[in-house]
Amino acid sequence: MKRETLKNWQSVRKEVLNRIHSRQWKPGELIPNEADLAQEFGCARSTVNRALQNLADDGLLDRRRKAGTRVAMHPVRKATMSIPVIRNEIIARGSAYGYDLISSERSTPPPHVAALMGLAPRAGVIHIVCVHSADDTPYVIEDRWISSDWVSPDDMVNFANLSPNEWLVTHVPFTAGDIAFSAISAGAFEAALLGCELGAASFVIDRTTRNNERTITTVRLIFAPGYRIDTEI
Repeated sequence: MKRETLKNWQSVRKEVLNRIHSRQWKPGELIPNEADLAQEFGCARSTVNRALQNLADDGLLDRRRKAGTRVAMHPVRKATMSIPVIRNEIIARGSAYGYDLISSERSTPPPHVAALMGLAPRAGVIHIVCVHSADDTPYVIEDRWISSDWVSPDDMVNFANLSPNEWLVTHVPFTAGDIAFSAISAGAFEAALLGCELGAASFVIDRTTRNNERTITTVRLIFAPGYRIDTEI
């Protein structure tokens, strides 16, 4: 092993991962400490720390203060999800994208939305409903509430031609969020906008994003029947 190949954290991560997969370091085994690994690899201790922490975040190492770092007994692989720009998602599927703004207004959210966003009762929030389509066929309803802290009246003009999904992804950074998946039977509202039968099964994503402790938005995405979600493990 050439030390010069382990000067960055990615190469250290790769070597540690090789040792785990080859069972040189077995599940539950205590691995050498950061100082010893830094000396062996010929790199800074901070480089080793970053590599080990990355593998811990991936569920492959168990790091405990004063107890050292062990290979995880039962490695956990995490699904990776991002917030996609729906327009790009539709185009990537080989379809022509369409966008239709149904409503855009400042409104008092229902109690469950206010609680989800951590808002005071009767707080004014921007409510936007729009439909994204693929090849002129409804693809998904975007039913979104946005805190007025993040969107100005001038910004709202953009939503006539640009979805709030795309605007928020490109203009407002988020640090954390919650996401839930479910299915519903399409009611009159959903059936009318998706052009499907009343009672048809629709996949739903509910997502709330925050910037530190401040809620940015909560959205319900209701997909047309037949939608499939793909992710990686």
